[in-house]
Amino acid sequence: MSRSKAGSPNDPRGKERFHEGNATKTVASAQPDLEAGITAIRETVKTLKPRPGVYRMLDTRGDVLYVGKARSLKARVANYTQVNGLTNRLQRMVSQCRAMEIVVTNSEAEALLLEAQLIKRYRPPFNVLLRDDKSFPFILLRADHAYPRISKHRGARRAKGNYYGPFASAGSVNKTLNALQKLFLLRSCTDSFFNNRDRPCLLYQIKRCSAPCVGRIDEEGYASLVAEAKEFLSGKSGAVQANIEKQMAKAAEELDFETAAILRDRLRAATFIQGSQAINASGVGDADVFALAAKGGQIGVQAFFIRGGQNWGHKAFFPKNTGDIGEDEVLSDVLLQFYEEVPPPKNILVDRELAEQNLMAEALAEKAGHAVAISIPQRGDRRKLMSQAQRNAVESLERRLAESGTKAKILREMTEFLELDEVPQRIEIYDNSHIQGQNALGAMVVASPEGFEKSQYRKFNIKTAQTNDDFGMMREVMGRRFSRAMKDDPDREKVGVWPDLVLIDGGKGQMTAVRETLEELGIEDVPLIAIAKGPHHGREGREVFHFPDGREKTLPVNSQVLFHLQNLRDEVHRFAIGAHRAKRSRGITASPLDEIPGIGPARKRALLLHFGTAGKVRAAALDDLRRAPGISHLVAQQIYDFYHAGG
Repeated sequence: MSRSKAGSPNDPRGKERFHEGNATKTVASAQPDLEAGITAIRETVKTLKPRPGVYRMLDTRGDVLYVGKARSLKARVANYTQVNGLTNRLQRMVSQCRAMEIVVTNSEAEALLLEAQLIKRYRPPFNVLLRDDKSFPFILLRADHAYPRISKHRGARRAKGNYYGPFASAGSVNKTLNALQKLFLLRSCTDSFFNNRDRPCLLYQIKRCSAPCVGRIDEEGYASLVAEAKEFLSGKSGAVQANIEKQMAKAAEELDFETAAILRDRLRAATFIQGSQAINASGVGDADVFALAAKGGQIGVQAFFIRGGQNWGHKAFFPKNTGDIGEDEVLSDVLLQFYEEVPPPKNILVDRELAEQNLMAEALAEKAGHAVAISIPQRGDRRKLMSQAQRNAVESLERRLAESGTKAKILREMTEFLELDEVPQRIEIYDNSHIQGQNALGAMVVASPEGFEKSQYRKFNIKTAQTNDDFGMMREVMGRRFSRAMKDDPDREKVGVWPDLVLIDGGKGQMTAVRETLEELGIEDVPLIAIAKGPHHGREGREVFHFPDGREKTLPVNSQVLFHLQNLRDEVHRFAIGAHRAKRSRGITASPLDEIPGIGPARKRALLLHFGTAGKVRAAALDDLRRAPGISHLVAQQIYDFYHAGG
């Protein structure tokens, strides 16, 4: 690419210069004004040639207002000076423009890809924008270990291995991953955890792993499982199932019923994946399906992700800044920004003709390294898929419009801030409480969209951790909580067993302790957030939110989402303090007499009334104990023997 810059217009109100990298731009210090904007654009047009490229409109501060691409930069940018032909939105944009930056490209397709990249980077207010969401999840089957690990993956693909996806959400990838663990018994633990095992972990006991870490399967046998997994994820699920059926029949003939039972369970896992597709995509191969719905001034786009004839989930998008823009152009912009993050499949199915459809296909093919076809399905399985996508688009948009209440809005904004796929139905919040290590306990409260679920609150008496070690206490609580969940509901089918979000009262240390504990159990798909008081909490009331990958985020001090999350944290703090005080009170009121077998509340009361203190009971002679009211000779002997055993 070659780069050229356009300066700002002459402006009687003065100029100020600023630098961005090695590029220097001149920006007029002026209030938004249509004539000043047109003048700036005309000055830019003088420097342009009829070549393809991308242009950026900048305001007085140098912020990007709009990113556009053109087959001919000179002709396209000149159009903005014809004010009468512009919509109100574009007139507002021109009135704010004070400078432009130009990037010349080798082709229009290259310009189209660069435009999507810059929109994602700058998020200009006059471009159609997808929600700034985290990257889509993939399944990664590593190829850099003798016993490859299978896991969920987000972000850059630096690890060597096979990537399968995208999946629409963490939920869809987690369900598939759980079934794949049962089907192929591949390990999901980290390399450090794998290297330090001396006995099989819980996943082996619940038949989710073949335990290569301790030699329960050899390298050749594990490689066979990996090969089957690759075939299955590549769309050859029928062949894999047929092979497992053949092995099961052979084991049964040889009366090896234990092996036959294991193969039977694996076959059921394969059937589960096939049966959980929700839609029939067996004849589609690799394709993404997009349908658009519009209502009430808002637009919703529904996407289905099909890989190897398997439905890997669906997701609704609600793009911003869509006013007075054609629906075909909105869908084009959504697709280009979506594939800036995700590799395009060979087939993209849409419900309408797109703006510059052939150019988009050319650009995406250049990005993907293979041919990409964009088409409108007319018949067969593809048409059925599109009809279902259209229905989902309408229903998702209607739900979005219906969720206009304050509480629903706060939950939706919380979901976006915490980077979750959907509004959590079960949030578990954890805290520890102790005084100098005494009467230590962990506390869990549960919240749903309807409020706190007090019947599901739990407290954990600390048994193994050092009671002055907050991190160790958190490890013990999480280990007990999620070991129980894995035993009670390994398939995650029961309501109320697994949380959609874990909120921890603490900072980086608590987050690390929780994350490592769950990783040791083979759990990497439960969203974790730690909430800690910021450095200026007393003055500003600001909290810092810690993410598992080490990132930190904050919210404005007047944010309703912040108030909601603080309320969740304060509730677990209240419950933990209350439970701790109750435990401490029981300790304070406890009496040494409680330890004597056969001494209940009535006899304890009688002894204390007669002798005055527990110490005098301990020092009493046997005859004195026998004279106490309500104390028989046998009970007196038990009390005496308890205090004088071995004496």
